[in-house]
Amino acid sequence: MEVRQTVAATLPEVFAFFSDAGNLQRLTSPELDFSIVTPLPIKMHVGTLIEYRLKLYGMPFLWKTLISRWEPPHCFVDEQLKGPYRLWVHTHRFTETDEGTEIHDHVRYRLPVWPLGESALPLVKVQLDKIFAYRRQVIDDLFNS
Repeated sequence: MEVRQTVAATLPEVFAFFSDAGNLQRLTSPELDFSIVTPLPIKMHVGTLIEYRLKLYGMPFLWKTLISRWEPPHCFVDEQLKGPYRLWVHTHRFTETDEGTEIHDHVRYRLPVWPLGESALPLVKVQLDKIFAYRRQVIDDLFNS
């Protein structure tokens, strides 16, 4: 999954916002009932672990993330260690442009085998598109208003 968005803000401003785990709740739709379990503030670096709670399709999940790559102000990668996916690797890239900063999200994911596995992929894709559409709108409101 790839999502790109350009905002009218500087690279340092955008990276500072996205690298603050406390802003995750602002970027997440209320329907996911998202909350950060790890005490804030969280010092970000390679090896940082962050735990969240959220609901997907009404089912509660504990999600544990590892920051596996940290290259301020251009890139960081979070990988799910525990959660609803068999694989979740989210690469966040930030590039300065003439218009401001391009935010580029690349997500590699795989579904668990049980109970529905890959047969649920179309439903999951719709859900992820909805999650990232919400995120896009919040980012636009924050940086382009």
